[in-house]
Amino acid sequence: MSQERGFRDPATQSMMLTALYIAQEQYGHLNAEAIERVAGRLDLPVSQVYSTASFYSLFHVQPKAKYHLQICEGLSCALCGGGDALIEYLEGKLGITAGESTPDDLFSLEVVQCLASCGTSPAMRVNDELYEDLNFDKVDRLLDQLAGRAGE
Repeated sequence: MSQERGFRDPATQSMMLTALYIAQEQYGHLNAEAIERVAGRLDLPVSQVYSTASFYSLFHVQPKAKYHLQICEGLSCALCGGGDALIEYLEGKLGITAGESTPDDLFSLEVVQCLASCGTSPAMRVNDELYEDLNFDKVDRLLDQLAGRAGE
């Protein structure tokens, strides 16, 4: 009964998002153990927690590189001419395709539907930080800056 109640309880849903974020910080990504711990703590079915974790682009159920780049290909970014062009540019610059990581595991690239930055697209999220109004020069400077911090 408590699982059914938690399934629909907005407070439990909100706690789940926070718990998933904390678990991801601790584990690096939401592996099976992290998802099971969250489900156990909140008395929710593992399937519900996994479904939530795999739905939101902020959460990762697979390991990612040190700098995980997410590019929006949503409508606003597409209308600004940025989403697809930015994806192609990064794939060429990094030598990988979306869904892959660079051989040194410094950068991984993912295409997402929305970064909630419609008014300032094209946009890219790097780990938890959002970068907006991007162009190729800004992307080059950002990648250089991140590569320079790689030893930190």
